Amino acid sequence: MASSGWTRRDFLKGSCAAVGALVLGGCARTGGGGAGGDPLEAARSSGTIQVGIAGEAPYGFTDASGRVTGEAPEVARAAFRSLGVNDVQASQVDFNQLIPALNAGKFSVVAAGMFITPERCKNAAFSIPDYLAPTSFLVPRGNPEGVATFEDVARKKLQLAVLSGAVEKDYAQRLGVPDSQVQVFDTQNALLQAVLNKRAYCAALTNISLNDVVKKNPGAQVEVTKGFTPVINGKAEVQAGAFVFRSPDTALRDAFNTELKKLHDSGEWLRITEPFGFTRDNLPPADVTTEALCAGS
Repeated sequence: MASSGWTRRDFLKGSCAAVGALVLGGCARTGGGGAGGDPLEAARSSGTIQVGIAGEAPYGFTDASGRVTGEAPEVARAAFRSLGVNDVQASQVDFNQLIPALNAGKFSVVAAGMFITPERCKNAAFSIPDYLAPTSFLVPRGNPEGVATFEDVARKKLQLAVLSGAVEKDYAQRLGVPDSQVQVFDTQNALLQAVLNKRAYCAALTNISLNDVVKKNPGAQVEVTKGFTPVINGKAEVQAGAFVFRSPDTALRDAFNTELKKLHDSGEWLRITEPFGFTRDNLPPADVTTEALCAGS
């Protein structure tokens, strides 16, 4: 997770895909809020809605068969199905262009696991938090050193692997882990290899990303620790992902929020997202709100 607005790496650019049909398809300009209409009623009338993704697993991506999948597209499909919209089509663009493309009317919703930040809230409207991305550690199976926090890493003088450009290095430094104990790597696979080869005892990243690493390497003798939210100088460093709408599209956003909350409360959300490495740790509690995150508190 990169510190500068959760920048994506290694994304695919400029392709489009149809989630409802589960095959690659064409891009289309949406009507609705961007043109002064009602995108919710337009979607219900046509049975189709356009969403934007960024091509990053496990959040929203096109798999090897051409199927658009991932946590956000699958949750979006379930929510919109309950609203009577059965065909969810996805346009894949550069992550940093998702909100500009949304506001330009290329699609009606961003379904890319985007974190809620005060800066982004100035330009678009976020749904209720869809998930939290707690920090975890990738450790040798059994976690013999009992590491659960950055303070444990510092106190036990253990080597820590982090991803280049990600917030975990900053968390470690601010919580007392000296630079001499921190090793920086360019890929998630490199983090895994560092732990397997004992170059580092553990690697820090979100539990979502680390669960995905473990899923893709079932024979590796590693495990992921329980997710936690670092508290630095008395402030919890909450990372919450959500869906994004154009600011005027309140009816669409409110209807979607209602269905998203039902998915959370019923347990259906967990059933949908578990194949992508999400766990109960990723369910947002009631006290984590979009309003507070937009305000930076």
